[in-house]
Amino acid sequence: MNINRLQIILTLLIFALAGSVAAQKSKNRISESKLREAEFYFTEGEKYFILEDYAKALALFQKSLDINSKNATVYYKIAEVHAKGSDTEKALENALKALELDDSNKYFYVLVANLYTRNGNFSKAAEIYEQLISKIEKTEIYLFELAALYLYQQRYDDALNTYDKIETSYGISEEIISQKQKIFIQTNELAKAIGEGQRLIDAYPNEESYVIKQAEILMANEKKEAAKSLLTDYLTSYPNGYQSRLILAELNRREGKIENALAELKVIFSNPDFDPSNKVQLLAEYRASLNIDELKVLAIPLADILVNTHSQVADAHIIYGDLLQQVQQSKEAKKQYVKSISIDPSNFGVWQNVIQLHFQLQEIDSVIFRSDMALELFPNQGMLYYFNGIANLQENNNEEAVYSLEQGKKLSSANLNLLHVFNSMLGDAYNNIGEYEKSDKAYEAALDFDPNNDAVLNNYSYFLSLRKDKLDKAEKMSKSVIDRNPDNVTYLDTYAWVLYMREKYKEAKKVMEKAINVGGVEAIHFEHYGDILFKLGDIDEAVKQWQIAKGMNPDSELINKKIADRKLYE
Repeated sequence: MNINRLQIILTLLIFALAGSVAAQKSKNRISESKLREAEFYFTEGEKYFILEDYAKALALFQKSLDINSKNATVYYKIAEVHAKGSDTEKALENALKALELDDSNKYFYVLVANLYTRNGNFSKAAEIYEQLISKIEKTEIYLFELAALYLYQQRYDDALNTYDKIETSYGISEEIISQKQKIFIQTNELAKAIGEGQRLIDAYPNEESYVIKQAEILMANEKKEAAKSLLTDYLTSYPNGYQSRLILAELNRREGKIENALAELKVIFSNPDFDPSNKVQLLAEYRASLNIDELKVLAIPLADILVNTHSQVADAHIIYGDLLQQVQQSKEAKKQYVKSISIDPSNFGVWQNVIQLHFQLQEIDSVIFRSDMALELFPNQGMLYYFNGIANLQENNNEEAVYSLEQGKKLSSANLNLLHVFNSMLGDAYNNIGEYEKSDKAYEAALDFDPNNDAVLNNYSYFLSLRKDKLDKAEKMSKSVIDRNPDNVTYLDTYAWVLYMREKYKEAKKVMEKAINVGGVEAIHFEHYGDILFKLGDIDEAVKQWQIAKGMNPDSELINKKIADRKLYE
């Protein structure tokens, strides 16, 4: 503590004590030297009390009291020391002694009342506050404490009378009205609670929060029409009442009056002065709670107004995109996300949404373009490399695919699932550029993580068959896939082709015929079937299958050559 401040406090205390000492001197005829000694101990005790050395303070106060046992202030200070040490029994004993010696000091009353309250003796605490207020002028502030004590004891009538006194002294206020309303609701006097709320509204008609509180009480007690009427009246005079209009809209929505709700909300969403973040929050709540039909008729129109009213708020476009995606309007959702990142490109989640929608809509060029842009901003995000890699793989940009997939793999070492995906795609990419050793290594790494991954087993075995490498391994892998997926055309075709490469033509024929019978076959399947038949010596039927393949893929020069020459080219 500042030394000058401490000296000032001590000086004031000395003057205060001097008056008390003078008075005591005439009564008890204590010598002046003793009084000065008592004064010294008291001053020293107060110094240590201020410094929070309560043990020394207590010892010095006790020495002062030993000399002058009629000094009420010393008892008060001793009580304070014991209160600091949580010895409420001794604190109360000394505080009562101080009050006995001097019943004109309001702080003595307050300390006694606080100690009774701390001990849970609310009745005695209330009694002390009653004495204080009745005996000492300008102590109406303690009516608040008295009212609270009455409430603890459920002395509701006494509390209400006390609140009336507070209003007489300080005027009508939200705090007092609120407390009175709680009492009336507790005692099942709803009309009186509503009446108190109306008094507050009448006193402050432009204060929206008071109207909201009244409406909440009405709604909680099944008086929704009265609440709607109250809110409507307020909005007639104060049309910019955001919360009132919001509650009125929600009441209408819950009653199934969607058009009325929408009309109220349109006023809010069209007003540029209302905080856009609150509008975004409301739409986010709707997104989480409304079904698709409700979103279409309520949330989507509001989101459209939102982005027109706050066109440069990125979050407005994000929530609109989220809502559009939820109602399965992917193209429109993508536009909103793109607009958002044009305003604020720092939101990685939005970039991810945009890229995923490009991928979902099979806009592969856009996946590459957008992921390239995102990687400039977020070069350490493995998912961006995943999208970039898979898109380049689909477009046969295999060198670019390998680069992205390797980068993503490095960043995903802690995510085993994602690491597995990168290895799976790297197996395809390395095979496509002829780096077969790296391809096989990637596939093996993927299978170490998930030995029964059908897609990896299928691709790995198919590429091995095309290379005529490790055909026994390829057959074993492909057979395991077929065992789990007996009606999958793609897997059947792979298995047939592995058997073909192993010169097991009759078995290959059976598998390919099953694939064709399953349905959903493409040109490559009929071409393979023709190749198998050719190997079995059925040239006419082979040509027939090649012709079917040509009809499905007329631009294949190899098929045309096979048909023209009635000869197999591999």
